Amino acid sequence: MSPRTIAAALTPLRDDGSSLDLDAFTPYHAFLRDGGVDGVLLLGTTGEGILLSLDERKAAITASVGGPLPVLAHCGAQTTADTTALAAYAAEAGVEAVAVIAPPYYLFDEHELLAHFTAAARACAPLPFYVYELEKASGYSIPVRVVERLREVTGNVAGMKVSDAPFEKVQPYLLEGLDILIGAEALIGQGLAAGAAGAVSGLASAFPEVVVDAVRSGDSSAAGALRATVERFPRLAALKEVVGARGIPLRPDVRAPLRRLRDDERAELFAAVL
Repeated sequence: MSPRTIAAALTPLRDDGSSLDLDAFTPYHAFLRDGGVDGVLLLGTTGEGILLSLDERKAAITASVGGPLPVLAHCGAQTTADTTALAAYAAEAGVEAVAVIAPPYYLFDEHELLAHFTAAARACAPLPFYVYELEKASGYSIPVRVVERLREVTGNVAGMKVSDAPFEKVQPYLLEGLDILIGAEALIGQGLAAGAAGAVSGLASAFPEVVVDAVRSGDSSAAGALRATVERFPRLAALKEVVGARGIPLRPDVRAPLRRLRDDERAELFAAVL
């Protein structure tokens, strides 16, 4: 199977970020489809999912299923109850797969993490389930032993999204039989060479063609450099500004405490990437 490119999609917002812009989901996802990606990851780090209410996350899933692209829904939340409720809803709504990040703030031990991920995987079974590893956001990494044990006690663990860097932090998760999707654009080429199944990319939310080219060619140097440029600015606001500037009806609104770009930042960003 050819490696896949999945865009970690932005979430369209309006009213200074206080509400969803449901009318923008379809044209935005069509833009991503036309850029060559194979699907979208909703409500992840790039999608501001952790800042949205459960009802808003459910509405975003409903607005996306049956649209231009297959949907992988990130259902990770602070509590197991909210995570399982969202995973069950996503499965019933018709997403193709569910992903869950390790809950942030508290440092959970292996027993707690295994119980949490087991409950989430079972809530969406038999739908494919992906463990989402992002040490920078969770505050800790998921032990490989937890992933291995999770595979033993559930029947629907399909793979992982691994967004850590450098590559030495990714390598332990390249387990046989799991689809590993690389999150750090600069590491896509290295990951594919080591057997990764593709990428789930935040950069692809605004520059899908750049990441698609990186995955197809195995050369991710340009994608990594572009991501580094975007990181000089408040990232989610910057990506939304770029999408809007590319003619898509996506507003620059983000959910507080995230902020929009200042005028000088916007001008500097556009000069650098457009």
